[in-house]
Amino acid sequence: MSKKFSKPELSRKINGDIPFDEPKNQKTETNTERLDIALLNFYPYTRGELQKFIKLGLVKVNGKVQTIASTPVAEEDELILEEPKTTTERPPVIYEDDNVIIFNKPAGMLSMKKGAYLPETSIDDFGELAHRLDRDTSGVIAVAKNPEAKGFLQKQFQERHAHKIYYAIVEGEPKQSHAIISVPLTRNLKYPTTFIPGPDGREAITEYKVLESKNGLSLIELKPKTGRTHQLRIHMNYIGCPILGDKVYNPKGRKADRMYLHAASLEITIPGKPHNERKIFKADLPNEFNKYFETK
Repeated sequence: MSKKFSKPELSRKINGDIPFDEPKNQKTETNTERLDIALLNFYPYTRGELQKFIKLGLVKVNGKVQTIASTPVAEEDELILEEPKTTTERPPVIYEDDNVIIFNKPAGMLSMKKGAYLPETSIDDFGELAHRLDRDTSGVIAVAKNPEAKGFLQKQFQERHAHKIYYAIVEGEPKQSHAIISVPLTRNLKYPTTFIPGPDGREAITEYKVLESKNGLSLIELKPKTGRTHQLRIHMNYIGCPILGDKVYNPKGRKADRMYLHAASLEITIPGKPHNERKIFKADLPNEFNKYFETK
C-alpha cells in the first residue's frame, strides 16, 4: 500500500504540478576565473608574463594589489595592470674603468632580467652584476666588465667587506631614534618570492637612524650589516614603520609614485693595476624625496 503525503501541496510539487519556491537568501552563483587568465583578455602579454607581473605587485583587483596568480576574479571586478616603465637608455654612470662600472640605477629599472618576459633594458645588459637592487630601489650599483672583476667584487659582498648606506622614507616614526634590528629572515612558503621574519631563518642585521620626522613620515638612514633579500623592507615593516610605496610588504599603505628606498653610498675595493683601490661611490637622493623632506 502506497504512503500518502500529509501535505497535499508538497505532493503536488513532487509530482511537478506546481514549482518549488526558491530558497530564501540563496546566493546566485558567480562565474569566476583565475586572475592571470582574466588579464589575458585585456593586455597583450603571455600568461607567464602576466604571472610575473602579478608576483611583482603590479596588478590591482578593485584597487587592491594582488600577488597571487590563482586569485579568483569575477566578471564585474576591475583589473588594472601597472605596466612596467621601459627604458632603452644607459643609466647614469658614477664611475667607470677597465674593470667596473658604477651606475646610479633609477627606480623602476631591473637589476637583472628574470627571463625573456620583459622587453626592457636592465643593469645586467651592461656587464656582470656583483650585487642587486630591487626594481623599485634606486641608487648605487656595481657591475663588472669581466669574470675576474665580478668574482673580486662579489667576494667582498659575501664576506661583508662592502659597506652600503641607504635612505628611506617610512610611514610613522620608530620608537627609538637609533637602533639595530637583528631579526632572522626566512622564505615565505605561502608566497615564495617574498620573505618573513622567522626564528629559523638566516641572520639579518640592520642599523637605522632617524634623520627627521613630520606629517606621519620619517626620513631614515639605513646601514645593512647583512645582505638578505628584501632585508631593509622587511625590517622596517617589522618595527611598524614600512617603507613608503612598498607594494609588496606595505600594500595597504599610503599611496606613492615609487618605493622610497635609495642606495646612497657604496664603499668597496675595486680591482686595478698596479694596486687595488678602496673607494666610496655616492648617488644623490632623487628629486622626488624633496616632496616629503628637504634632502639637499
